[in-house]
Amino acid sequence: MNSSHTAHKDNHDGSRHAPIAIKTPPSASHGFYREVGSAEELLLLMSEQKEISRCAFRSIDFNSVKETFKECVFHDCMFMGCTFFEGMKDNIDGSNLVFSHIDVPYNTFRNDLYTASTLYEGYRKGEPESYQECYDGRVYRHYLGKGKTTTDMKETLARTLHDHAISDALHDLLAQYDERHIVGIMGGHGILRTSEDFLKVTRIAKRLTEEGRLMVSGGGPGAMEATHLGAWMAGRTDNEVSEAMNILAAAPSFKDERWLDTAFEVIDRFPQSTFQSIGVPTWLYGHEPATPFATHIAKYFDNALREDGILTIAKGGIIYSPGSAGTMQEIFQDATQNHYLSFGYASPMAFLGRRYWTEEMPVYPMLCQMMEEGRYKNLMLSISDSVEDTCKALTDI
Repeated sequence: MNSSHTAHKDNHDGSRHAPIAIKTPPSASHGFYREVGSAEELLLLMSEQKEISRCAFRSIDFNSVKETFKECVFHDCMFMGCTFFEGMKDNIDGSNLVFSHIDVPYNTFRNDLYTASTLYEGYRKGEPESYQECYDGRVYRHYLGKGKTTTDMKETLARTLHDHAISDALHDLLAQYDERHIVGIMGGHGILRTSEDFLKVTRIAKRLTEEGRLMVSGGGPGAMEATHLGAWMAGRTDNEVSEAMNILAAAPSFKDERWLDTAFEVIDRFPQSTFQSIGVPTWLYGHEPATPFATHIAKYFDNALREDGILTIAKGGIIYSPGSAGTMQEIFQDATQNHYLSFGYASPMAFLGRRYWTEEMPVYPMLCQMMEEGRYKNLMLSISDSVEDTCKALTDI
């Protein structure tokens, strides 16, 4: 296990959460690099040693440590997307690797996950057209302009580096949790905010969050938004949840002009508490806005990386609310992981909506039959219409 130093990091909204680990190598012989992602972490490192080796510096402005830098010698380090002061490169010998900024409208060497504040920076409430000017809108427009499957080497490299940085930041956050307490909810993006399914998912996510689970979803609208709304409202009363639902009801679908505005209205009415959740959206489906209720947003370019990632990190189980082709794909990916015990143990697969999963999309009886025939093994299946029973299926293991 890596040893680590810790430093607190403020969110963009000014709130403060758990310490962020500054990863250090267990042994240089194992090839690990100590990751340094802020001026504060850099100053801590420089106070410890003057000869610095096997460190990875990401998106750091070295102008803030110009004088201290002159006292240090760097060897076999990586400088990724850093800002250098004049003459600094002359003091970095050839044993170090320097990765420059790439001219794209997104940071390829991010140190942290997105938040609603960073993703929607530039968006103005009451002016839905301003989405085109916000960070998310600019990146999506650039993404479409270059092509979803571009072969341009500069662009593919930039996207790959960006997604690597997102994965790194995501795993840093997940390291703070018991992996078997990370729970995913899958379901349709078209589920309306005014529907019973939306309310049930909200209540399930709220209850599980209050019981110590970290909720994860694809980070978009529909069942995904309900997941993060529930986590956002954790610790609050049923009346407050009803008030939030009433605000959102003014724009039931993500296609409605006020969908984003009403979400921010709820956020303003009920500011962020200490509870967290992780949304994992993708620019491949950039026409579906990312929900602002996710306190951490791991937005990817590569959808395959994102899809597999959600199923991989939700080791505490996955709840399947009504959905279509995308949700069906996730069910069978999850079943495969559990069948082969890919991570050493199986996780619960809880189906929400008895009629839907036995009649409209009869995947549940099929999975049960395949279990009986021995074609699938290790599946921990349950099905219910009840919020309480669905939560129990995830916690009584």
